[in-house]
Amino acid sequence: MKSRRIAVIDVGSNTVKLLVAERAPCGRPTALHQRTMETRISAGLSGNPPRLSEAGMDAGVAAITALLREARALEPSETLLVATSAVRDAVNGATFRDRVQAATAHPLRILSGDEEATLIGRGVLSDPALTTLSEFQLFDLGGGSLECLTFRDGRATHGLSLPLGCVRLTERFVAHPAEPLDRADRRRIEAFVRDALVASDAVPAKPPVAAAVFAGGTMTTARAILGARVGAPLERASPVLAVATLAALLDEVAALPLAQRREIPGLSAGRADVFPAALITVLTVAAVGGYHSFQHTFHNLRWGVAAERLAAP
Repeated sequence: MKSRRIAVIDVGSNTVKLLVAERAPCGRPTALHQRTMETRISAGLSGNPPRLSEAGMDAGVAAITALLREARALEPSETLLVATSAVRDAVNGATFRDRVQAATAHPLRILSGDEEATLIGRGVLSDPALTTLSEFQLFDLGGGSLECLTFRDGRATHGLSLPLGCVRLTERFVAHPAEPLDRADRRRIEAFVRDALVASDAVPAKPPVAAAVFAGGTMTTARAILGARVGAPLERASPVLAVATLAALLDEVAALPLAQRREIPGLSAGRADVFPAALITVLTVAAVGGYHSFQHTFHNLRWGVAAERLAAP
């Protein structure tokens, strides 16, 4: 009998991602197909009020339509579309949801911050590489938000979603994104992120757990860049990234204009403008929490959605 298959499309602030998965004998989801499309639907989200642009919504609908076509070829029994911070926070998020439904005949579920954090946590727990960790701190940085969760005895005990995504921070604090990052802009981002983390108690000053795990495009990109420098593809590059190495990488990319950043192997052209702000956020998390390294995982939101549905009767 054919295994049950679930397709999940995760509409994030900077990317739209597809996962088609089925349940492995161990009970965890296993990937049959994955793809990421960079769309930046959140461009302009730092406005007051935050609003999705017409171009961003058009790009989002086009990406979803293309990924649905790919998913159909694998004949999933169910296809789920979820949206996160950019759509959740935009005053016209419901308009985008309606456009997606009209164009694809699929409903788009706009997750609350709590729902997003819970599903990210479930996704991380589906990563076979993390089965030996019973207590750890998890961070997932996207274009619109930073999710912070504490895991004890294999379950999330505390979670927060903060509006500290790299697209938001770049639009708010980086005056000239095509030029090398100004030191004053860098200090402003560091201070803003640090104040938000401390005020929310999202990152304990003294880590209560032994390990810190990081998910999301920023750490995937850093791992890809570092792997490319030793001739390793992304999946074979070391999943453990030292904070000192990330700090050196920030110094390097911050000193380059955007055109030269786009030439760095492993750094996609669509992420090059927001990558410095993203690394600043990661390093500020490390400074507040006292972390010396992060373990990277590919398993986050879409894996959590797949795990939830595949576990359902």
